[in-house]
Amino acid sequence: MKTAKEKPKLTEDKSQKEKSNDNSFRVDLVRSWHEDQIVELYRAAGWWKEEMDASKINDLIRGSFLFAVAIDISTGRAVGMGRVISDGIADAYIQDLVVLGDWRSWGAGKMILNRLLEECKFRKITWIGLIAEPGKEEFYRSLGFAPMPGHVPMLFHEEAKRC
Repeated sequence: MKTAKEKPKLTEDKSQKEKSNDNSFRVDLVRSWHEDQIVELYRAAGWWKEEMDASKINDLIRGSFLFAVAIDISTGRAVGMGRVISDGIADAYIQDLVVLGDWRSWGAGKMILNRLLEECKFRKITWIGLIAEPGKEEFYRSLGFAPMPGHVPMLFHEEAKRC
């Protein structure tokens, strides 16, 4: 079993890599989770602000249209997460996709995103957007996303001042 400190020894064969991941972690849609583990994921991504209230994490999860957690099967701990913000009818936005460093490159991010996309499509939501962090464009392109020419991501000016 894979732990956060050791990765399974795999050949370069993609099917074996994916099979190993299936045995190391799973991705579940959740309505609540251990607050400390979600805060750890936000910190790992550099998104946690110390003035934020960790006791509100489950409100954040319940307020999301979908919330997926990649779970280390051997420990039960969250090693990644992603969420969708949506009205549930027409449009959806992928938000806060993150995987802990030791688990990157082993398929957790792809599995999280695919689970979220499958559920959106099942619910007949086909306009699904996101804002990719610099350097992550190829990851998202490999999963079917494309740039939106003529569109510029923007942020409300008060929050933008902090970026």
